[in-house]
Amino acid sequence: MTVKILKLIDTHAHLDEIGDLERAVGEARQTGLVAIIAVGQDYESNIKVLEMSEKYKGFVYPALGLHPWSLGAADASKIELNLRFIEENIAKAVAVGEVGLDYDKRVTASAGKERQKEYFRAVLGLARKYDKPLSVHSRYSWKDSFELVKEYSIKRAVFHWYTGFSGVLREIINEGCFISATPAGEYHDEHRRAIREAPLENLLLETDCPVTYGREVKYQSRPADIVRSLKAAAQIKGVSEDSVADKTTENALRLFGLSS
Repeated sequence: MTVKILKLIDTHAHLDEIGDLERAVGEARQTGLVAIIAVGQDYESNIKVLEMSEKYKGFVYPALGLHPWSLGAADASKIELNLRFIEENIAKAVAVGEVGLDYDKRVTASAGKERQKEYFRAVLGLARKYDKPLSVHSRYSWKDSFELVKEYSIKRAVFHWYTGFSGVLREIINEGCFISATPAGEYHDEHRRAIREAPLENLLLETDCPVTYGREVKYQSRPADIVRSLKAAAQIKGVSEDSVADKTTENALRLFGLSS
């Protein structure tokens, strides 16, 4: 019996944090992945993302970012250095990301909401200036994150690993933006609801690896775990894995301007 390998795209992976990347990329290819969007978070990871995209050209694609988590430990000069780096290298990137807001109290304790918004506006300006899609982090900040994206008239964006309110999700969909399904779709109620409510036309797949998933049994994710995202999304939506694979891959190709 031949097992059908579906063409999949991991639209959000922190490859710079993966141990034994060569092995992880090999596993990913065998699983059916045809592309991985490697997201940066700060100056150092953005450099690594570009290096990896050169090493795995045509398979790993770079997104250059400024994560809200990186703001607390960095002074203004280091953040400005990263912003200049993003702009100087933006032609090599398929997206601006990971960027956004995070209102978890552990994050706002070191980087307040207004500081986060200031730098999110800076990268939104770059995305608009150079017509790049966004990979948006919006934990507990769903409304504010969406409103800022809308304020900058950016239509091409994915709100990754979305767990927010249904009302904001409807606005995201009405703007033609996307959310992404992660392996947390196997068990996380709010994420499962978002996947259920989002049309396939507005859905992508991702792993956010090497995030640790699971409740009873935990595991550190790798790009090959995109199959878990696929299976969870298909089960939640009551459609075939083929349908989810075909549509989410088509969506990702279009959003990030990749060739099929």
